[in-house]
Amino acid sequence: MIESGRLPELVQDRIDAFVDSRTSILAPLGSDALDFAAVSREFLRGGKRFRALFCWWGWRALSGSPNTDPDAVAAIVAAASSLEIFHAAALVHDDIIDNSDTRRGAPAAHVRFSSTHRSSSWRGDADAFGRSSAILLGDLLLGWSDELLDEALDALPDRAAARTARLEFNRMRSEVTAGQYLDILEEQAWASRSEAEQLEAAWRVIRFKSAGYSIESPLVLGAAIAGAAPRDLDAVRAFGLPLGVAFQLRDDVLGVFGDASVTGKPSGDDLREGKRTVLISLTRAALPSAHVRIVDELLGDPDLDEAGVASLQATIRDCGALDQVEDLIRSHTAEALAVLESLDIDDEARRSLRTLATAVTVRQA
Repeated sequence: MIESGRLPELVQDRIDAFVDSRTSILAPLGSDALDFAAVSREFLRGGKRFRALFCWWGWRALSGSPNTDPDAVAAIVAAASSLEIFHAAALVHDDIIDNSDTRRGAPAAHVRFSSTHRSSSWRGDADAFGRSSAILLGDLLLGWSDELLDEALDALPDRAAARTARLEFNRMRSEVTAGQYLDILEEQAWASRSEAEQLEAAWRVIRFKSAGYSIESPLVLGAAIAGAAPRDLDAVRAFGLPLGVAFQLRDDVLGVFGDASVTGKPSGDDLREGKRTVLISLTRAALPSAHVRIVDELLGDPDLDEAGVASLQATIRDCGALDQVEDLIRSHTAEALAVLESLDIDDEARRSLRTLATAVTVRQA
């Protein structure tokens, strides 16, 4: 049985080997296609690998005991790696949608392609080329995530487990795509909704855009690959969903208050993008109408300067919305941990999942 601390390394090795196999398919297209594929390697390196870790421990917890079968280990590592490729694809597309210039402290994919266009003195619009190229890169990564998952599931002798895992992945993929749409919809449609409707929409985005694919589905995918019964899958889901909500609420806080040197994105980026999060909905609900109008005028301004960001941060903090969200993070985490204590799993798996729960909810990036 491998140590889970080695999982990020094993996932990276599996991703590298998979990209090598797909690069050979692109070789006949020439050096330009190979250069395009090479960009994918950079976006598949690093990161916290939370999704892979939750997939691993979902499998390990429901396997009943450490599994030393090399084929079983290879299958779960491949499945965990497919989630990381899916995540990379989502980030590439997300940065285009949000007009984010950076990712993990480096240029976002569309910015990198635009820079290549400019430095090469090509004809046409460099920014349009960058966006189009990044959309295609994200599409390529989405396809690759599916192919690698198929390789993992094809290796499973338990075909019922493979089908259950595939259905979970399919559900996750549909939900996160529709959830992303709900997110951008709310940035445009919020003014036509009541305060209660805005808050409800913000919670819906958390549930379907992030909470599911960040934690719930990776856990359930791993448990399904382990051959878990439906009632056990439901129990794992009951742990993963509130923890996923807490994870996204923390992400929303970092999107407003995060340290750029740690998050790799400019401080207050969510404010410039006009994200209509639970944090913002609670802020608007706590303010008098005159102050709400000021918040609405500043929120979503792509040219918002540091003084404007600081002003909004102070408003969010002083009205009590930040404290409310911190309370929500604690309550959802507590709900998840209570379920974890009730799961019929061994002590090592419980300890590891408890440690992961802390890592995703108490973090700076």
